[in-house]
Amino acid sequence: MMLMEMEIGRSSRSLTVEDLEGMPDDGRRYELIDGELLVSPAPGTYHQSAVGKLFTALDQACPDGLVVLPAPYAFQANAHTEVQPDLLVARIGDVTVKKLIAPPVLAVEVLSPSSSVTDFSRKKDLYQRVGVSGYWVIEPAEPRLVAFELDAHGSYDKVAEVGPGEVFEAGWPFPVRVVPGELQGRLRGLQLPD
Repeated sequence: MMLMEMEIGRSSRSLTVEDLEGMPDDGRRYELIDGELLVSPAPGTYHQSAVGKLFTALDQACPDGLVVLPAPYAFQANAHTEVQPDLLVARIGDVTVKKLIAPPVLAVEVLSPSSSVTDFSRKKDLYQRVGVSGYWVIEPAEPRLVAFELDAHGSYDKVAEVGPGEVFEAGWPFPVRVVPGELQGRLRGLQLPD
């Protein structure tokens, strides 16, 4: 089965966050960027393993005043943009029961075959535009981590690109050690059937 991300919503009107409330609860991820609907299939095993391992590492290192939250917890940038990063780190004072309405301090996207173009272009541009201080992209298949941080001009600088045998020692938003080669855990090296 081929996984693909679908863009829907090139209609005559821009969709709003209220329109998302009418989407089916079918296991897919429904997001809006500038009024355009993005629909992604449910994530696969390698993706979820990487998200789980990274959540654990971030959560254990997270200081008081911040919280690590996984998707489907959403970040609403405005009435026409709501996304669900795989993981986000937010100030506790910005968190509501349903969604984050202030930019997270860190957004993390774990790539899957259906999301690589969106995660490396549209979401990166969105996070930069709304002032998300840090953005990490994880490629679980390689494995690889690319980290970006906002510079003084509000643009993302690539601050790290770490491969399978390397260690990423993050300083922002708090000190944490990530080894991309360990994000697959017990699945590392296995060829799972479809």
